[in-house]
Amino acid sequence: MVTAAQPLSSASVPARRVPAVRHLGPNWYACVMGTAIVGTAGAALPRHVPGLRTACTTVWALSLVLLAALLVARSLHWVHHRDQARAHLLDPAAAPFYGCLSMALLAVGGGAVTVGRDWIGTSAAVALDTVLFTAGTAVGLAAAVAVPYLMAVRHRIEPGQASPVWLLPLVAPMVSAAVGPLLVPHLPPGQPRKTLLLACVAMFGVSLLATLVTLPVIFGRLLTGGPLPLALTPSLFLVLGPLGQSTTAVGKFADVAPGVVPGPYAEGFGVLAVLYGVPVMGFALMWLCLAVAHVVRARREGMGFSMTWWSFTFPVGTCVTGAEALARHTGLAVYDALTVVLYAVLVAAWSVAAVHTARGLFSGALLAGPRPAPGAPRPATARTT
Repeated sequence: MVTAAQPLSSASVPARRVPAVRHLGPNWYACVMGTAIVGTAGAALPRHVPGLRTACTTVWALSLVLLAALLVARSLHWVHHRDQARAHLLDPAAAPFYGCLSMALLAVGGGAVTVGRDWIGTSAAVALDTVLFTAGTAVGLAAAVAVPYLMAVRHRIEPGQASPVWLLPLVAPMVSAAVGPLLVPHLPPGQPRKTLLLACVAMFGVSLLATLVTLPVIFGRLLTGGPLPLALTPSLFLVLGPLGQSTTAVGKFADVAPGVVPGPYAEGFGVLAVLYGVPVMGFALMWLCLAVAHVVRARREGMGFSMTWWSFTFPVGTCVTGAEALARHTGLAVYDALTVVLYAVLVAAWSVAAVHTARGLFSGALLAGPRPAPGAPRPATARTT
């Protein structure tokens, strides 16, 4: 803290130049993730709806614009507000959101090949996805190691603070595993294709095993510690992320494996897509019902809008793509119906979150600093931390 008699530090000068981004945390990348998944999930719906693909491509283009804007804003945040950026890394509630940067890059990159190619062409789409996939995977793998390390050695976490937010850096490699197969057909046959496919399988394992050791802690906290705080309740939907994304990933493996790996392995991927995907999707639906029940309770008790509402979007979107994969590999109409229902939920959730976020941005409420506790003295000095 700098007193009024002290000169302002050099770190506080840039803070005055770009005050709007001082409190712009990494959680804002969830807007990009949630927007991109609306486009990519809608493109593979089993029923043809006139104009749907154009709408999905438009939404993907919006996610690309949002990503570019946030990358610039977050760069300004790191340049002009390094104290706040370091504080985010050292905050156990904020650090896991660095996984969102990886997933935003990957979601937009995957959307480029899925729907963006309609407008920018296949060559440009593949080039864009290659760049974003490479960057997103590197960031995701780094976050999957760095954030748990910081939580273990720097953060001070009480047993009752376990939160679904902890899953965010762990899910990022699973998103790479699900998006990477889209690039496999665009690589030269032989070693390049097989290497990328098996690298995606390895990242599937990284994320799955890390999730399996973390999820019981979160579930145990929920059962023994009572409901989450109201503002954090929507984060229960984050558990759907690794479930839906892993189901999507094994389906993508089965789609591209023929001709890339030997016959028995390709057939094995097809078997895995069903034997893994069906039970995991069943658990995802159970968790969805549980999370909805908690959100309804929290809403009745006065839960207002916060950025955690974006938890309703991307995780549900992964369940849409997971159901799409099961529909392809089982041929069951029930998964087609599930896909349509979940996509309707996704669009509704995205619409609500987007409207509230836009309103909060225009009012300035979402970019304002944390409010002082009631009764706390007003600082009469320049704050640099």
